[in-house]
Amino acid sequence: MLTPPVTRSTPLSQPSQPPATGGSRPRRGRKVLRAALSVAVVTATFGFALPHLASYRSVWATIQAMTWPQALLLGTVAAGSLVTGWIAICSVLPSIRLREAAVVNLGSTAVANTLPAGGALAMGVSWAMLSSWGVSAAEYTLYTLVSGIWNVFARLSLPAVTALVLVTERRPNAGLVAGAAVGLALLATLASGFGLLLRSKSVALRADRGLRAAVGLACRLARRPPPSRAAGSLLGFRDRAAALLAARGWRISAATAASQVALWLVLLACLRGTGLSQAEVSWQTSFAAFAFVRLLTVLPVTPGGLGITELGLVGVLAAGADHRVTVQVIAAVLLYRALTYLLPIPLGAAAGLAWQHAPALIHRSSIAGRPAPPGGPAQPAAPGPGQAAEADPVPR
Repeated sequence: MLTPPVTRSTPLSQPSQPPATGGSRPRRGRKVLRAALSVAVVTATFGFALPHLASYRSVWATIQAMTWPQALLLGTVAAGSLVTGWIAICSVLPSIRLREAAVVNLGSTAVANTLPAGGALAMGVSWAMLSSWGVSAAEYTLYTLVSGIWNVFARLSLPAVTALVLVTERRPNAGLVAGAAVGLALLATLASGFGLLLRSKSVALRADRGLRAAVGLACRLARRPPPSRAAGSLLGFRDRAAALLAARGWRISAATAASQVALWLVLLACLRGTGLSQAEVSWQTSFAAFAFVRLLTVLPVTPGGLGITELGLVGVLAAGADHRVTVQVIAAVLLYRALTYLLPIPLGAAAGLAWQHAPALIHRSSIAGRPAPPGGPAQPAAPGPGQAAEADPVPR
């Protein structure tokens, strides 16, 4: 049965207040607790742990000692890492262009990196942008689920890849082997669950209820009314996902893997830029540290893994090192985080302003004539931010 078309006429600048519920106080308490935990972790990391290992003055001196060619190399690698992330978005959502993927990625990342529970709010920001360009709720649901699942798959596979990488340098220790085994077990579990989602009607219905709750929370945080078809039925999603993966599965997998490798290359470039040689911190060890932290931050505790990522990287890379190497490691880690965590925040703010006030720079007035995405309907003309748009009917 098809639902009738609905009209999204409420702009982002005119928030719709959700009705008060009796459970608002417990939710507020959880938000306060999560914010307090984030502050505690960040304070402990940057106020106590890192200064205990090396003074910030010595760390800054190490960064200042970098040459211009080294700084240029870092900028190039960081830019390449950003672009691979945008390509990964386009691989899952082929109806948008690279510059639109850049705006969505930067805008949502800026929100996720600055606010407690920013991941949920970032979903609302992504939906606001994509829907203003004519992306349907069915496409957005497909994009969110498939890209999220593939990202988790990539993180869980990193420990196993690390074990193979370290074989080229030394025999992996028992802890790494155990981490690889846990990662592979979780990967197998999630892959089996995803397979059940595509094949089982009852599993799809249960997952649909959870998705409705998540989308509703994201839209309330973004002060935007939830799309009436945001979740709909995952029975329709199963068909669209199967069609998307059949047509573009290898592109999605390759783009996701490339984005992970590019992010690690930023870390490696920072280590080499601060003067650390292969003998002091090998590329194999840097990959092991990267894999450990990516697995550690699968479940976000702080915005963008702030505090946890830095402490995890320093703990692995500087283990057993002397004071000079420890200073260089901390300098490299802070530089890496400046490029991958801090830099997207002002870029995301600029992208958001461009989307709101200069949409023609990002998106053409019409996307008519674009090919329909695999498993999705043909695309209508896209409105600008704040304009009304008619949604296509989708199977319920």
